[in-house]
Amino acid sequence: MKSMENKSTSSQLPTALRLGNTVTTDKSMIIENFNKHFSKAGHAFRLATPTSDNRPPLAATLPSLSRFSFTQIQIADVLKELQNLDPYKSAGLDNLDPLFLKLSAAIVATPITSLFNLSFISSEIPKGWKAAAVIPLFKGGDTLDPNCYRPISILPCLSKVFKSQVNKQVTDHLESHRTFSTVQSGFRAGHGCTSATLKVLNDITAIDKRQYCAAVFIDLAKAFDSVNHHILIGRLSSLGFSDDCLAWFINYFADRVQCVKSEGMLSGPLAVSMGVPQGSILGQTLFSVYINDVALAAGNSLIHLYADDTIPYTSGPSLDTVLSNLQTSFNAIQHSFHGLQLLLNANKTKCMLFNRSLPAPARPTSIATLDGSDLEYVDIYKYLGVWLDCKLSFQTHIKHLQSKIKSRVGFLFRNKASFTHAAKLTLVKLTILPILDFGDVIYKIASNTLLSKLDAVYHSAIRFFTKAPYTTNHCDLYALVGWPSLHIRHQTHWLQVIYKSMLGKAPPYLSSLVTMATPTRSTRSRRCISLIIPKANTSFGRLSFQFSAACDWNELQKSLKLETYLPHQLQTSAI
Repeated sequence: MKSMENKSTSSQLPTALRLGNTVTTDKSMIIENFNKHFSKAGHAFRLATPTSDNRPPLAATLPSLSRFSFTQIQIADVLKELQNLDPYKSAGLDNLDPLFLKLSAAIVATPITSLFNLSFISSEIPKGWKAAAVIPLFKGGDTLDPNCYRPISILPCLSKVFKSQVNKQVTDHLESHRTFSTVQSGFRAGHGCTSATLKVLNDITAIDKRQYCAAVFIDLAKAFDSVNHHILIGRLSSLGFSDDCLAWFINYFADRVQCVKSEGMLSGPLAVSMGVPQGSILGQTLFSVYINDVALAAGNSLIHLYADDTIPYTSGPSLDTVLSNLQTSFNAIQHSFHGLQLLLNANKTKCMLFNRSLPAPARPTSIATLDGSDLEYVDIYKYLGVWLDCKLSFQTHIKHLQSKIKSRVGFLFRNKASFTHAAKLTLVKLTILPILDFGDVIYKIASNTLLSKLDAVYHSAIRFFTKAPYTTNHCDLYALVGWPSLHIRHQTHWLQVIYKSMLGKAPPYLSSLVTMATPTRSTRSRRCISLIIPKANTSFGRLSFQFSAACDWNELQKSLKLETYLPHQLQTSAI
């Protein structure tokens, strides 16, 4: 994939590295300097605010929660986890290969399960499971700058299996008690980047009374690496975690070390005293717990959280009032981050005015950080993988998709002699279709002119493995492969989102936006399950999720009655 996109991303060591005012070319020094740099990443807040009073952040007032204690892990669960291991993943510093564990799963599952349960009883984790091998991955920019490298942690395989089992118990407790904020979408079952973006855009597009809307896209510096363990343990305690559980987590964070590994070389170990492992499923859940109560600081503004991506936004008839309210909310959110010892990256935090139906002001009032730095206003911003623009035209996003797919299809055509027909089909399914599918329910509101650009690259991908000439009509292309048009493919995904929202399988913030209509007469129309269409005053408002979902669903019901698909209880409540 890297070669397809002509990217220079590489895990190879650079020939030289700058640290301070010194540049070194010695490879052993390079990996040692990388390790020092990565191990200090979590201290960004402390270095930037050495006189911080470290006051505890605003916390939610929670109902009395039942105590949470770990339960014994079952052999069947560990066996299933071992059998599902990816054999192509790298081994950690313990050199225990995932392939070996996968092949021997039936034999080793029982003793491994006993080892996991012993960890719960003793509140101790083997020290070897706390050691991570870190590979520096170049992101782009200055090859001499260590900040242009992303640390990729490789953890011991058994550690990952164990954390997966722990995470299941933790998330079951948190979700069953509805601990997470309703506007928290990060690393939660049924939630995702697409659902979060749909919610935010619905709130923006539903503002169709010719009002102003402004948002701040907040960027945090090294957020996962900066988690304060003392604060996090306090959060877990407030959520009903037993003393034994807290002791286990205290041990989990203690004595963590990392080494940089590259080209057969290994640096010396360095202690890691802050942060949660970003590549660990348990670390992701713990970060969501850590940042969850930031939503309380939004005040009169709306807010949505996804991992370390936070967006407060607000609207109103007066631009000055909108920006004043947004500034107030932004200040409170910054104080909340300060209490969590998370550092705002002011250079990457941006502000946007959504002005599809109103003229953009020449010089809007600045939104400022607590230290007085003005945020930059932008017309486009990449939010959770989708390029948003101030007019919600999605022109930039679609151009980006078109360029990315053209590059990949071009690579495939240049190397078509190397692939069998089956390989060509697989390549298109794995490298082209996912790009077109991601976020398609979001940018579906773009103009037909823009969307037709994606049709062109979709047709090129089909021609790659069918060998159809460029003169072949697109309808004939679809018939050759048995695929629908791109419009129908995207519309199917859209209707699936609506259907899940009706069933309550989507996040509550989407399910609450669809309301089933109650028939007033006993006719055959009762067999048709339709949605109430909310009022929309402008074309901008008609782009909202709640309006377009109801309209598109009701249109579908003219030809397809879902009485045989919807559960009986749902039909009863709807009819």
